[in-house]
Amino acid sequence: MKDVYDILGEEWIIASAGGSTGEAYYAQNENKRLFLKRNSSPFLAVLSAQGIVPKLVWTKRLENGDVITAQEWLEGKELNPEEMQHPTVANLLSTIHHSTELLDMLTRMGKKPIDPTIMYNNVAKKIAEISQNVVPLIIHQSLSYLTNNMKHLFHIKKMVCHCDLNHNNWLVSDVGQLYLIDWDNAQIGDPALDLGMLLHWYIPESDWEQWLYNYGIVNENNLFIRMHWYMIIEVLDVYINNYRANKVSEAAKQLEELERLLNRAVSYKK
Repeated sequence: MKDVYDILGEEWIIASAGGSTGEAYYAQNENKRLFLKRNSSPFLAVLSAQGIVPKLVWTKRLENGDVITAQEWLEGKELNPEEMQHPTVANLLSTIHHSTELLDMLTRMGKKPIDPTIMYNNVAKKIAEISQNVVPLIIHQSLSYLTNNMKHLFHIKKMVCHCDLNHNNWLVSDVGQLYLIDWDNAQIGDPALDLGMLLHWYIPESDWEQWLYNYGIVNENNLFIRMHWYMIIEVLDVYINNYRANKVSEAAKQLEELERLLNRAVSYKK
C-alpha cells in the first residue's frame, strides 16, 4: 500500500476494498473520495467513457510496471436480487451487449470468441474422468441434450459478455445511475450466456418474456435453447466440482437443477 500513498500523499485515508484480481482500495481526503485498483484492465477506460462503470479519474504507472487506476467513489448501493427484475437492468445489459466500442476493445486486447465446442469437450472430459463410478442418468441425458442442440449455437453474432452478473456487481448511485462493475471475467461470445444466467438466477420464468422485451428481444425459441445450453454447461461444471470435493448434498442439488433445466429445455421447439 506504500506505493499508493506515494501517489496520493500521506494526508489520504486508504482502506482495502478487496477484489478478486489485483488490489482495490477506498481513498478519502476531506471531501475527495476515490476507488483505486491495481492493474485493472485497460478495458476500464472504454467502460468509463460509455458510463457503464463509475468515471475513470486518472491512471498512473508505477516504477515496477504496475498501473493504478482511480475512479469516482459514488454514494449508492448494490442491487438486491429482486431489483434485478427492473427494466433498467435489461436496458443496460442490452447496451453493453450491442456496443461495438466494447467489442472492438476486447478484440484488440486479444480476446477470442468463446467456442461452445471447447466448452462441451471440457465438460465431457471431466465427466469421463469420474466415470469409473456410476454416473447418474441425468448426466448422460444432459450431455445428449448438449450434443443434439449444439447446432443452434453457431452463426450467432458474438458480443461482449460480462460473465459474472451477480447482483452484487450492479450498483445504483444515489441519483439513480446504474452501473455494472467487476469486468475481470469479460469474454466475447453469445449473449445467451449472460442472459441465461441472469434469468435463471433472478427472474421468475413467468416474467422472462417481459424482461427480454425490455432488453429488446421478442420471444424466440432459438434464444431459449441457447440459454439453456449454457445454463446446463454451467450446472454440470458446478456438479463436477462438488462431486470431486465430496460435497454430496451440494452435488445432489445440482442433479435436481439439471433435471429441472432439461424438463424446461425440451419444451422449446427446435
